[in-house]
Amino acid sequence: MKQYHRIFILTGAGISAESGLATFRSANGLWNNHKVEDVASIEGFERNPALVHDFYNDLKKEVQGVEPNAAHLAITKLQQNYDAEVNVITQNVDTLHEKAGNQNVYHIHGQINQAVCLNCGHVLETWGDVDTETVCPHCQVMGMMKPNIVFFGENLLCMDTVERLLRQSDLFISIGTSGVVYPAAGFVQTAKYYGADTVEFTLEPTANNFLFDKHIYGKAGEMLPQFVEELLAI
Repeated sequence: MKQYHRIFILTGAGISAESGLATFRSANGLWNNHKVEDVASIEGFERNPALVHDFYNDLKKEVQGVEPNAAHLAITKLQQNYDAEVNVITQNVDTLHEKAGNQNVYHIHGQINQAVCLNCGHVLETWGDVDTETVCPHCQVMGMMKPNIVFFGENLLCMDTVERLLRQSDLFISIGTSGVVYPAAGFVQTAKYYGADTVEFTLEPTANNFLFDKHIYGKAGEMLPQFVEELLAI
């Protein structure tokens, strides 16, 4: 361990799974009993927008019913007590990081509590239902709101900021992500190229195993708090 100055934390479905949320990529190809292509693709949204809205409205309720776990809280403790800039880049659309008090959170796949107007680009933040009859509060057009979720084929969000943070970071931490979904799977390679130490928290070896300097296997809720305590003890 050494003193770090800019820490980049990448989180995936695994950290949310420990709070009880279903992971995006399950073994049977379903997400909360729906085909992924039906609820997470532009084609699916164009084909049946009502179904997609219903799916994310239900997911909102599910997200509101769960609490951050010890891994989320460990990040808050790190940010509040460690003398470094700590940024959280998450692939998750839930808001458990914010609920835990995490700061500097960037949702590259969007947020469940947001909808974007396809007519004017306005982003509406709400925990209420959004449907095909919702009127955009900015342009007043009805039926043009889409869940602010990055569907297959769409560009990730905040990528200019992410690229800058990757180049500046001296410690890269991956938590609960498989390392198979690009471009996020390539973040560790970029960080390592620019000189960052790399650590992964995972239940088992990932596709990116060889790119990490340190592997910590087990539940993030158990292992990350210990790691944070070691950093704070420096």
